[in-house]
Amino acid sequence: MNILNPLSKSDGEFLNIIVVGCGNVGVTITDRLSSEGHHVTVIDKNAPVLKEICSTYDVMGVVGNGASYNVQMEAGVENADLIIAVTPSDELNLLCCTMAQKFGNCASIARVRNPDYAEELSFIRSRLGLSMIINPDLEASREIARLLRLPGATSINSFARGHAEMVQFKISEKSPLIGKALRDLQSSFSVGVLVCAVDRGGEIFIPGGSFAFAAGDAVSFIATPTDTQKFFKKLSIETRRVKSAMLVGGGRLAYYLAKQLLESGIAVKIIERRSARCTELAELLDGAEIICGDGTDESLLRESGLAATESFIPLTGIDEENILLTLYAKKNTSAKVITKINRMNFHDVIAGLDMDSVVYPRFITAESIIAYARARQNSIGSNIETLYHLFDNRAEAIEFRIAEPCEVTGKPIMQLPLKKDLLIACIYRSGRVIIPSGHDSISVGDTVIIVTKHSGFHEIGDILS
Repeated sequence: MNILNPLSKSDGEFLNIIVVGCGNVGVTITDRLSSEGHHVTVIDKNAPVLKEICSTYDVMGVVGNGASYNVQMEAGVENADLIIAVTPSDELNLLCCTMAQKFGNCASIARVRNPDYAEELSFIRSRLGLSMIINPDLEASREIARLLRLPGATSINSFARGHAEMVQFKISEKSPLIGKALRDLQSSFSVGVLVCAVDRGGEIFIPGGSFAFAAGDAVSFIATPTDTQKFFKKLSIETRRVKSAMLVGGGRLAYYLAKQLLESGIAVKIIERRSARCTELAELLDGAEIICGDGTDESLLRESGLAATESFIPLTGIDEENILLTLYAKKNTSAKVITKINRMNFHDVIAGLDMDSVVYPRFITAESIIAYARARQNSIGSNIETLYHLFDNRAEAIEFRIAEPCEVTGKPIMQLPLKKDLLIACIYRSGRVIIPSGHDSISVGDTVIIVTKHSGFHEIGDILS
């Protein structure tokens, strides 16, 4: 057991955070939290990997078992504000958090992925006193299911307990939006949507009224699910939920997704090469068609009905396979294609490929944890409910709950000195979604959704210049 790159105790508003496990998710969390100024200590048994992480992100490292009393004490659990356990073992993650609560007085977040625990997560969290349990595969499956409900969208993020959603789509060469100024959107299409951000050639815009749309723009807007459907229909974008799905790979995410799709009445085929896993899936997923074989085999894909399926989702454990399968499906079918990617290597290359929608399970996990950490920092009159990173982390959408009167309440939005590159996109009040104008104001009890190119907001007052 040894300490690498020790740091002094944090002061001010930043948190002391312990991350146990430095796999893909652990590294992503470490990167994000350290970049926001928190003092992070990483625990892992793999000394060479830990040393590289410490030098890359300027964090502290302790080599050893994250559930060990001595290791946790060495990592400073007595003064920690938060421990996050993301090792490959669900049981070890739960034990790390439980031990940390005995040794210190910190909040705790555990990653738990095993489907055996899926129905018991709320019970486990409350009985063990954990702050949060995260299941990246389950959350990723929910994101994919939302996209299959609205195939014309490239991403959908949910706010206000599902009453509002932020939807991204790409403007086609024949779109009626081309050349339209943003200020004319309402008069032209008569729908309650608010365009929040546009990605044009890699540059992000928080657009003003004179902004004119162009082919190839990736547009994010916020609306109710009903208004989203109306808007897409007026743009002749597909709104009909898919009726069939073909999944390649039969891991945990495929199981969670197939279960949700079957419950929604969507026909599911899963191609999985491991015969033992095929038997398990056939027992677990009543109604799904399980095909035992290599999902990267072109002839097997054709024989399995690739040409007829309405959606295709490669979920193998190898990113390169998922990307190649995506490109093959895009070339040979008209199906909605959703790609799962775990790593961020060659991200610029991936971004330039012709892919419909990309889901990053580890980013879903990181967003939930960052939102929780920011909420822990803030003890004023507002709190972060939800956080999403948009356009490959170049913009953020944040949902704040307004608990007390503060500097943004009771004043017309037009009178607030808002920061540049920031938009108040939506107000949710007493069950009603409000797409705000300059005359609307924020009240105590509201939840407010803002979109910004800035990063690190902790409370609603951060939107002011």
